[in-house]
Amino acid sequence: MAKYFGTDGVRAVAGQFPLVEDFITKLGYCALKEIEKQYASYHCTKDVIIAEDSRASGKEIADYLAKGIRAAGYNAVHIGIAPTPAASYITQQEKAICGIVISASHNPAEFNGIKFFSCQGSKIPESLEEQIESEIDKCKVVPAQKEGTSFTYKKELTDSYVNFLKSTFPKDINLKDVKIVLDCANGASYQIAPKVFKELGAQTIVLNAEPDGKNINGNCGALHTKGMQDATKSNGAFIGFSFDGDADRLIASDEQGRQLDGDNVIAAAALYLKDKKQLKGRKAVLTIMANLGLINFLKKNGIEPVLTKVGDKYVFEALAKEDLSIGGETSGHIIFRNISQAGDGILSALQLLSIIKYSGKPASAVKDMWVKYPLKLVPVKVEKKTPLEQIDGFLPYVDKLQESMGGKGRIVVRYSGTEPLLRILVEGEDKAVVEETASKVADFYLSKIKAGV
Repeated sequence: MAKYFGTDGVRAVAGQFPLVEDFITKLGYCALKEIEKQYASYHCTKDVIIAEDSRASGKEIADYLAKGIRAAGYNAVHIGIAPTPAASYITQQEKAICGIVISASHNPAEFNGIKFFSCQGSKIPESLEEQIESEIDKCKVVPAQKEGTSFTYKKELTDSYVNFLKSTFPKDINLKDVKIVLDCANGASYQIAPKVFKELGAQTIVLNAEPDGKNINGNCGALHTKGMQDATKSNGAFIGFSFDGDADRLIASDEQGRQLDGDNVIAAAALYLKDKKQLKGRKAVLTIMANLGLINFLKKNGIEPVLTKVGDKYVFEALAKEDLSIGGETSGHIIFRNISQAGDGILSALQLLSIIKYSGKPASAVKDMWVKYPLKLVPVKVEKKTPLEQIDGFLPYVDKLQESMGGKGRIVVRYSGTEPLLRILVEGEDKAVVEETASKVADFYLSKIKAGV
């Protein structure tokens, strides 16, 4: 079981363990030594690509990482504030040994994190994370930085990522007079997203693109989309897009101001790819948190849902295992694997926009494709993530409640991989039953925890 890595890298409040100088330096050193072993046959350069989001703590973390990277004999190449998928893309383009992103994604500004990409642009596997953790625990002192290594800034490398994004948008679609709202979450997309859409000819209304180190995700972005939705409707825009802090997520709005989440995007993309005979295996990868309405919609249209654990790295692993085309999460991580190895909010926005424009219909048609089942998501704060199977009677109780829904609902319980939370998801046809069931699960869990399980 992972000790430091969660579902998306190492994450904590900046300045608190493990995001402290000694650990971060050891992480940089040990990660590069293990990555070197794993990818030695790939003939990569001695460079490591580093990107960060707009958090105030990012620069200091980059400095600590660079010490460890250079001690391992590699060069740290910082591309500045840039989306997570930019690091993935540039790592591949530059043939770097790996990419590192300093970001806590959708979390508040006081948090930060460190995640690694392989030289192929995909998240490193859990087995490699475990090896890195083992080496960190053995490491007493990080050696001195090796002569001949360097720490440089090359922000111009992001130009290739901008050009890549624009190249994925069909040249036969004219965006002149197409009004688009962009909420950049005061995060990593604040420069790149407006640049891409403006250079493609769209009229852009840009929100939350003035990061100050403390306002990332602050009542804006992919987790707080009301402002974007309202702006889309009030400005008569064709569509609106919200990105999270590191811009690997997308949540959209139709012209009526109604939210389009990751499930809506996957439904539209999977059906489009199927119609174009580009949907490999006639399958789409979803996580266990995907709405039951989406699952049933895909099945009805001859598309088999493949369900994974929560986390875009698990989605990618399932896509790669079966060589599939499309997958993602309700939260907005979407992977168009025929185009990119990473979840990419801006790329997803471009793909969704092209699908809608080709249809000749408004964005509201995507919202109306299928009916979302009523759901209740209850986050329960926890001090300790006691394995659910060790909590006396808890899982049997959950199974019994699900059976009582008569096959017209489901219950998913899991611990968050990035926060001290138990997440309880209940879905079903009857909203009142859904809400009552979610409360029962939460109450039963808390009663068992208080009783010492």
